[in-house]
Amino acid sequence: MTRWTGAATMGEARARKPLIGVLCCNEVAQRPVQVAASRFVAPLARVSDACVLLVPAIPEACDARLLACQLDGLLLTGSRSNVAPTRYGASSDCGGGALDHDRDEVALTLADAMIEAGKPVFGICRGLQELNVLFGGTLSGERCCGRHLRGGWDDGDYAALFDHRHDVRLTDGGVLARATGARRLSVRSVHEQAIDRLGGGLHVEALASDDGVIEAIAARPCGADVLAVQWHPEWDVDSSPGSQAFFTLIGQALRGGTTA
Repeated sequence: MTRWTGAATMGEARARKPLIGVLCCNEVAQRPVQVAASRFVAPLARVSDACVLLVPAIPEACDARLLACQLDGLLLTGSRSNVAPTRYGASSDCGGGALDHDRDEVALTLADAMIEAGKPVFGICRGLQELNVLFGGTLSGERCCGRHLRGGWDDGDYAALFDHRHDVRLTDGGVLARATGARRLSVRSVHEQAIDRLGGGLHVEALASDDGVIEAIAARPCGADVLAVQWHPEWDVDSSPGSQAFFTLIGQALRGGTTA
């Protein structure tokens, strides 16, 4: 057993892996549980080379300012729930689908605190939608019209939902275009809602080639990198250069680099 000798040396502190928070969801598996799919966590360790801390979507358990001081970055994950319409000024019966009000509260509060602290925030699927709402944007189910979720979450083979692929056009000179060296990517996209009005200060990184849905956004407020995609790079990170690039960008930003 190694004897504890107190605080880490300056060299040890510099050498440590960056710490990224991964936001959980509230689900029920015979009892209420906090959930974060393993496929979100594994690439952060393997590709981004980060240490992962799961953040519960329980408002009273999360001190956003304290977490923003301790974390080097934040990933807002995908989820089977939608952002509550009241969060972006729509009526409560608009949009449909499962809701997770506590996830909304923690995601928006913690992401805001991270950005104010100049820390990078990334989003996947629901995470992109949360960031758009944080920046004053809106969401709509009509933008998708069922094209990006074939069947329901509990219908048949869950993994088969992610067989749905389509092309996205990357913005010339954008973060993703530079990181991938590509103008177009084939992505796995599974969602019920999409960006309707783009949030202030955000710029478009990618559009769906078939229906023009906003598929990626970026910004750099307060010196903090913000990058989010509507698709699921965690699903095929081992085989897709575009997905690998996304998690590589996360690793760079966590170490003080910039995606801009």
